[in-house]
Amino acid sequence: MSLPVDVEIEIEVTRLLASFRLPTASREMVRRVRDAGHEQALPILLEVLRAEADGRKGRRVERLRKAARLPPGKTMDTLDMNRFPLELQRKIRNLSSGDFRESAVNILAFGLPGTGKTHASCAIGNAMVDAGHSVLFTPAYKLVQDLLAAKRDLALPRALRKLDAYDLLILDDIGYIKQRPDEVEVLFTLMAERYERRSLMITSNLVFSEWDQIFQNPMTTAAAIDRLVHHSVILEFDVPSYRSAEKINESSPSGTHQ
Repeated sequence: MSLPVDVEIEIEVTRLLASFRLPTASREMVRRVRDAGHEQALPILLEVLRAEADGRKGRRVERLRKAARLPPGKTMDTLDMNRFPLELQRKIRNLSSGDFRESAVNILAFGLPGTGKTHASCAIGNAMVDAGHSVLFTPAYKLVQDLLAAKRDLALPRALRKLDAYDLLILDDIGYIKQRPDEVEVLFTLMAERYERRSLMITSNLVFSEWDQIFQNPMTTAAAIDRLVHHSVILEFDVPSYRSAEKINESSPSGTHQ
């Protein structure tokens, strides 16, 4: 059974004021407007509050997008989903809702260079930003160097706390770096700190059986994989490189080049 329209308006006005962290206004506004005999103004008040909510959301999304450092243009709209198998398409669309962050699920994207794993990870990140969630995109080698510098400055715990503020941390191209022992330590520390608390998304051109090239030590490799896989979604980009496909198309007799 639906509520009368005027009651729905009162509830919405109260809810919005509370969401703006105005507890006194939330508690008193509707009652005082009614007591003053101006209940006809409540719909107008609701319109203004909705406009304020939309403005706040827009400004928050703008701040989150700037902080995310996502490469421009890599969104769901520009991602060519038709290149991917149906199951991979389904997983990407489901992940774009961002619901996985509530259970600190990790996303592990594997594929050769040019198969679209970075674009897909950025598209998921952009969709999460649109929904008001915090994301940080960074090349894996850069983050490792930043953490290593923080450790040398005795500031590693503070750097990890700063990263903890992000719902999703995207580490791009972890397979390109072969770590020294001190670099392995900070990378593993990051994974351990976020384990079952915050989500990681990692793209790699190396499958798990090749991760000893990254971590060097078999025990560390196994421990890292165990933490990442425990709560995870795996995306396998087993498709041709789009750059190779473009090159073939350009060189074919029927292909056109503009």
